[in-house]
Amino acid sequence: QVQLVESGGGLVQAGGSLTLSCVASGNIGSINGMGWYRQAPGKQRDLVATITSGGMTNYADSVKGRFTISRDNAKNTVYLQMNSLKPDDTAVYYCNADLTLVSVLGRFRYWGPGTQVTVSS
Repeated sequence: QVQLVESGGGLVQAGGSLTLSCVASGNIGSINGMGWYRQAPGKQRDLVATITSGGMTNYADSVKGRFTISRDNAKNTVYLQMNSLKPDDTAVYYCNADLTLVSVLGRFRYWGPGTQVTVSS
């Protein structure tokens, strides 16, 4: 019914930048919050940043001032601009969307398959 697909991950040196994108497609009614989470090996999945449909943002303390989340509602797309990357930012980054469907009542949460970000020292 709904797919989230991330792109833009890769290998970058410390201090470098990457931009992640996530496109939601399918039987979507409306998208409320969207966000990015990350999971490093052996650790739990943690929030990185979220953004509401109105553009209000929230960031983990560890990325404030370095990462910027934005979205294009017309394209059902959320972005994560990551600057001044550190080795500790190495993780699989997952996109998340809280949305409604066209023909099914209720709100649903979907996840993308993830994209690997590796920051070398």
